[in-house]
Amino acid sequence: MKYIEIDEIYQKTTEKAVECTFLAADVLGDLENVTGTFDFAYDWGLLHHIFPEQRQRHVANVHRLLNPKGKYLSLCFSERDLAFGGVGKYRRTPLGTVLYFSSEGELRALFDSNFRILDLRTVEVPGKSASHPASCCFMERKEPL
Repeated sequence: MKYIEIDEIYQKTTEKAVECTFLAADVLGDLENVTGTFDFAYDWGLLHHIFPEQRQRHVANVHRLLNPKGKYLSLCFSERDLAFGGVGKYRRTPLGTVLYFSSEGELRALFDSNFRILDLRTVEVPGKSASHPASCCFMERKEPL
């Protein structure tokens, strides 16, 4: 599986005349201004900025905005990554921000009630100075019971 940055995705969708909506919003907010639903949600490097106590809100928002059988791809720093000291779940970056490094088990538990996990694995993604192990989860929206 090859991963590309969002600007490359935008360029490719334009070249191929694929209809896409790029949405930037407060994923922990109520998202009341977001109208409609979507077939696909793509989260590259967002989840490691959301701490565990807020993640369920984010997952519920993504679930609500996806169409039935809609797909969701989430990629975040893996706890296997040695970046920023490589110790602990919470790690401070050189910019002073704090990130949360996840395990595959945590992601499975987080997403399992709202999504059917189609693929969950650790992949290598390019970084500014080195590649990083990242947890990649591709899933499909479950219908509420």
